[in-house]
Amino acid sequence: MIPDFLTIAEASTLIAKRELSPVELVESRLARIERLNGKLNSFIRVLREPALAAARAAEAEITAGNCRGPLHGIPIGLKDIYETRGVPTTGHSKILIDHVPQQDATSVRRLTDAGAIVLGKLATHEFAFGGPSFDLPWPPARNPWDTSRFTGGSSSGTGAAVAAGLVLGGTGSDTGGSIRGPAALCGLAGLKPSYGRISRTGILPLAFSLDHAGPMAWTAEDCAIMLQAMAGHDPADPASADCPVSDYRAALSGDVRGLRIGLIRHFYESDNPADEATRQGIAAAVKVFEDLGCSVRELRLSPLAEWAACGVLIMLTEGYAVHQATLRERFGDYGEAFRDRMALAALISGGDYVQAVRRRRELVAEFMTAMADLDLAVTAAAPSEAPAIDAVGKFAIFERPMLTMPFNVTGTPAMSVCCGYGATGLPLALQLAGKPFDEATVLRAAHAYETATPWRSVRPRLDG
Repeated sequence: MIPDFLTIAEASTLIAKRELSPVELVESRLARIERLNGKLNSFIRVLREPALAAARAAEAEITAGNCRGPLHGIPIGLKDIYETRGVPTTGHSKILIDHVPQQDATSVRRLTDAGAIVLGKLATHEFAFGGPSFDLPWPPARNPWDTSRFTGGSSSGTGAAVAAGLVLGGTGSDTGGSIRGPAALCGLAGLKPSYGRISRTGILPLAFSLDHAGPMAWTAEDCAIMLQAMAGHDPADPASADCPVSDYRAALSGDVRGLRIGLIRHFYESDNPADEATRQGIAAAVKVFEDLGCSVRELRLSPLAEWAACGVLIMLTEGYAVHQATLRERFGDYGEAFRDRMALAALISGGDYVQAVRRRRELVAEFMTAMADLDLAVTAAAPSEAPAIDAVGKFAIFERPMLTMPFNVTGTPAMSVCCGYGATGLPLALQLAGKPFDEATVLRAAHAYETATPWRSVRPRLDG
């Protein structure tokens, strides 16, 4: 009997020992999708036959002694902004409902080259921006911990599918927090790598200078395994960084003793006040890091509202540049949340955008100066547990400054890590942020924290 929940690392070990068949693993996940997706809406397209064919091929290769690595035979899902050759990539929108790409996104190709098996395409907020929406071709994904609750966005389907054990890992994108938000509310580990670390070629854009691609999985170790496959220079992406890729999984075993951590307390205590459970969870996490030998001191930056205003203005302006022509021609074919949010960008002037870009440079310089004698920063990933899905308004991102946006503005790596559960049993999360292209340290600290705490042993209870 294959367990309902397996991590990538666990499944990979069993496959290598010939104690788990990739075919049986994929069949078990497909059966789980069939049983649970009707209430979660995490998949908008299941690729049953291609997945089974890939599983049989993987099993034959592994049996012949040709294992490609820890992702070989592992079932994953793709946020439906990652283009897939011969398979529709819709952005969860009527606008692209018939869009069938001719090529895989670079990151998709790298994952499948590493042996990962794609089970299907996952729900997102429309074009990774407006949501949750109830007027799109597919319903919004729902939180496995409580299906009346929000998943976070925009990598909503990935958050739900991984938390529910429908896949062992998945892809997300993050322009203002769209990996870390769903990871926080669904209890996952979600990593936004440095800007340029993972190619965005073949990923539908939202805002060119803020978009990041990254992995979402149950643990930091699983994120390290996925990042290893996804990372690397791609000449086809003008923003792709041509710099060395670390051995992320090997780095997890390194000692965290001596790491210097800055606690950005004001972000979640006054700038966007978190609930008491989140504050207590982060305070307890700080104690864990100190017990592991890290030093923690308070770090103060510009108010969160400044980071959010800068990032949101850039995001809106660049997003409008992507969608301007289509908005004029097919305004009514977009969902209400997307079109009403994006229409605001028509009021932003060139001068406004330039000033936001200038302010961004100042904020980046401020962060780098503040981090000069630190290795990591810690703050909240979300201000509370998941709200009711029908209580999230279409202008919610403007109502309170996003805790995740600062690290899109800086382009530095940041990760959401579960730090406990609230009174109703829903996940709480902290955020670990690092220096440019130092994903290894972020992952190492996250892994050490997960290993020292019991949170990864708690999974949502799903009926049916």
